Amino acid sequence: MGRASTKENKTIYQIYREECGLTRDGASELMDGVSSARIEKIEYEQTEPTAYDIMQMAQCYKRPELKNYYCTHECHIGKDSVAKVEVKELSNIVLEMIASLNEINPLVSKLVQITRDGVISEDELHDFSLIRTKLRDISVAVNELNLWVEKTAMEK
Repeated sequence: MGRASTKENKTIYQIYREECGLTRDGASELMDGVSSARIEKIEYEQTEPTAYDIMQMAQCYKRPELKNYYCTHECHIGKDSVAKVEVKELSNIVLEMIASLNEINPLVSKLVQITRDGVISEDELHDFSLIRTKLRDISVAVNELNLWVEKTAMEK
């Protein structure tokens, strides 16, 4: 059995593995194609994890939020294009989603007016930016709901 780590500043990957009570060897046995040496290098930031590594860890540690973490912190494309999502209680997710939907509802006709000619003019830019922000809020709420469902399914 491996020794317990006393390292400060642990990576999220090491924290989640340890929360599962797994050694690197134990985690490696539960993953397909990820060696304990590779896990160690990822945890000590000596090598960058691949998407495959993250998929294996997320499944093994029952932490689907690792996929979003990887996309928003490690992936060069995801850093610019993927919204960060958090693990929240279902009631909070639903309330945030309803609030976002209520905020966007009156803006739908404005969106139609702005986009119907296929051109966004200078005077429409502010309203369009506001609508875009509200739509992004809805998207984040949907992604948080999907994460909640995936995490709940993994825990069963």
